[in-house]
Amino acid sequence: MDLRLTGRRALVTGASRGIGLAIARGLAREGAVVSIAARNADGLAEAVDLLARDGLEVHPYVVDVSDPAALEETVTRSATEREGLDLLVANAGSSRGGGLQASTADDWMFTLGVNVVHAATAIRAAVPWLSASGNGAALVIGSISGWKPRASSSYAVSKAAAIHLAPALAVELARERIRVNTLSPGSVQFEGGRWARTQAADPEAHARFVAENLPGGRFVTLEEVADAACFLLSPRAGGINGAHVAVDGAQDRPTDRPVYP
Repeated sequence: MDLRLTGRRALVTGASRGIGLAIARGLAREGAVVSIAARNADGLAEAVDLLARDGLEVHPYVVDVSDPAALEETVTRSATEREGLDLLVANAGSSRGGGLQASTADDWMFTLGVNVVHAATAIRAAVPWLSASGNGAALVIGSISGWKPRASSSYAVSKAAAIHLAPALAVELARERIRVNTLSPGSVQFEGGRWARTQAADPEAHARFVAENLPGGRFVTLEEVADAACFLLSPRAGGINGAHVAVDGAQDRPTDRPVYP
């Protein structure tokens, strides 16, 4: 299927590794002009080099998405330097604190800020360009934890809010010809990620978690998440707006950690 992404200008936050990097790679392979943003300059440089080995060019921007002014500036710079912006992926995410009694108000504010406010800020800053595109699309990356609680309460609640952000903004921005959807991955295992570390630390517990919680007997892959993202961002998904799409292989429990605290 031709996703009609050739030449479309995209910005992906949190794209130095993992899901963000996979989405950036997928978009670039489809012919999009991709900008990637992350807070760590070294990690961003490594991502650029890694994609270059596959013959893919991306444009890096160093930004801490918890700084709204810096994030707005980055969206504006990317759009200005690429002479437009058609696609935005709010992927950056984080959390602080554990369960309710082990976390502070500052932990909650930080977690909500990165996982929800960053997405809203980036989309708002991108509205003029996404609207001018005529096929503007934004994608918020949620999580299985947003509707299957077991993660820390602040993280789970923030991801639930991220899931609801898409339909709220989809209605508001429909007249601007901007679609907004949420994609929620299940657990994904990749080199350097938490699940790879968990497997190395306790292979038996890791295998038990897979057997008990992943009906297909495996994690979803980065490529499967990226493929779904590319489709949702493409004009071929023009009728999909305000949707929540789970890419989790029907996973049951979202984490191997015990209920907090």
